[in-house]
Amino acid sequence: MRHNKRVNSSSLLDLWRAQCDETHQSLQSVQAQLPQLLEIAQIVTESLRSGGKILTCGNGGSAAEAQHFAEELVGRYKSNRRSLPALSLVADGTLLTCILNDFGPDELFARQVDSLACRGDVLFGLTTSGNSENVRCAIERANNKGVTTVALSGRDGGQMKGLPTHEIIIEAQASARIQEAHLLCVHLLCEAIDLAFAEDL
Repeated sequence: MRHNKRVNSSSLLDLWRAQCDETHQSLQSVQAQLPQLLEIAQIVTESLRSGGKILTCGNGGSAAEAQHFAEELVGRYKSNRRSLPALSLVADGTLLTCILNDFGPDELFARQVDSLACRGDVLFGLTTSGNSENVRCAIERANNKGVTTVALSGRDGGQMKGLPTHEIIIEAQASARIQEAHLLCVHLLCEAIDLAFAEDL
């Protein structure tokens, strides 16, 4: 007979408090890098004004955030403005399975960069560890095409550290805390983009 294990409320509250403290620290890491984020926002805005587009990629939870970023640009964040060109490289399931089957996981995003990215575009790669090989390959391939690259990563930046044109590294260990900080970065960028295109309907 199966018995439901009762959760100790006091222990759970202690765990939650510790996680809230970790989140606070990861958000402080974002705050410390606001000047770098502002520079990225200006680069993104200039790219969009000049006819460029934003490409995003990531795995798992980072894939969800990459897709979220793209839809905020094509749709809207908070303010009405014209639709802006953005494409998530994680969104087309049939294409992803095609590349995965024919070329392997490392080429999942790089193959799309080959066909879709142009000079003047900006590619965002999201990875909590900085060690996602398919994100690294995409950034490397985009660099070779003269595309501006941005990595949102965590921990110590991983193997990808120093590879992209710009990077925001969240000083945290837990993937959940890093993803929460990445989402804040995405929303701050969307805020800046909304302001830049506020009267461009």
